[in-house]
Amino acid sequence: MKKSLKRRLYLVFTLLLCLSVVDPISATTISDLKEDVKKNQSHLKNAQQKISDAEEAQEGVGEEIDEMDAELVSLLTDIELIEDAIEEKEEDIAQTQIDLEAAVAEKDEQYESMKIRIQFMYEKGDSSYLHIFFGAGNMGDMVNRANYVEELYDYDRKLLAEYEETVHRVEEIQDRLEEDKSELETSRTELQEGQQYLEEMLAQKKTEYENYGVMLSKAKQEAATYTAKIKQETAQIKKLEEEERRRREEEERKRKEEEERRRKEQEALMASQDDDDDDGDSDSHEEEKPVVSGGSGKGADIANYACKFIGNPYVAGGTSLTNGADCSGFVMSVYKNFGINLPRSSYAQSTVGKGVSYSEARPGDVIYYGGHVGIYIGNGQIVHASTERTGIKITSATYRSIITVRRIV
Repeated sequence: MKKSLKRRLYLVFTLLLCLSVVDPISATTISDLKEDVKKNQSHLKNAQQKISDAEEAQEGVGEEIDEMDAELVSLLTDIELIEDAIEEKEEDIAQTQIDLEAAVAEKDEQYESMKIRIQFMYEKGDSSYLHIFFGAGNMGDMVNRANYVEELYDYDRKLLAEYEETVHRVEEIQDRLEEDKSELETSRTELQEGQQYLEEMLAQKKTEYENYGVMLSKAKQEAATYTAKIKQETAQIKKLEEEERRRREEEERKRKEEEERRRKEQEALMASQDDDDDDGDSDSHEEEKPVVSGGSGKGADIANYACKFIGNPYVAGGTSLTNGADCSGFVMSVYKNFGINLPRSSYAQSTVGKGVSYSEARPGDVIYYGGHVGIYIGNGQIVHASTERTGIKITSATYRSIITVRRIV
């Protein structure tokens, strides 16, 4: 309410200011008034140009606002998708942790059983171990008993190795899931930063749009002021011209009366006087006419160059290929080395260049996954700044759902 009242007061002030731009009519002659009209017409033309410029600028800002609104909707959609993906990863990690604990428990149980058997056979002394063999009825029975001991030992070793392999495999799965979650969280952070940037820009554009509206209103008021002034001066010119016309008619009437009086007095010389009068009439009736005035092989080079930095660190907000960069900073800096300037955020990078299908992807293309970007290097792989845990590395291009592939060179 207060903002609306302030705007109205500003418009009233602007109108008063516009009304004070042109001085009240002070000219008293037609030529002076016509000169004032020319000046005010020039002012009116400038005001109309301001109106046109303000309308065009406001329309352009309005289009930018619509585009930013669409980008913001897309960003929010990407953030929601990543939130769902993080939730799924957390569920996978929790289940994997349960599997890991079960595998470790089973391994420990098997290991304890094996220790009991070993203790029974070996730690009770040589006599217990030898009893197995000397208790045999014959040589064949002794061999069978020896084989049994060896098979039991091999069984324990094999079973323990299998459980250790299971535990190792589960640990690897858990490690990979943790890495995927870390990368998704990084993508979410970058998208949220992009959202904040867009919202700030959107607020600025809306303010700019309102400012152009004020400028447009001011220009229209200015144009209306000069239009009214021109109408007033034109009416004044017509009035003075009418007065001038009447004055001339009155002078002409008096002249004719004087001629008629002389004609009667000099009736004898009427013919010659009529000729002289006709000449005089011709001269006196001649009027001055008014004067009217108016006036790719390069893609492969990019991919090869990007691979030189594999193993370097991931740094949130960073753009250094050696000291650390995030995903969009890495892509931007690689392309900058080839004289190509890309936007800073991953979302903005997903809009540059030409969109192609993944089946058409070539080395040097930029692949966008929703909050994350990488550079395609061929053979179904990308190089990208993944997470703080892994840094810059090579990954399968289809490790996540691809949103778009952009060809820049």
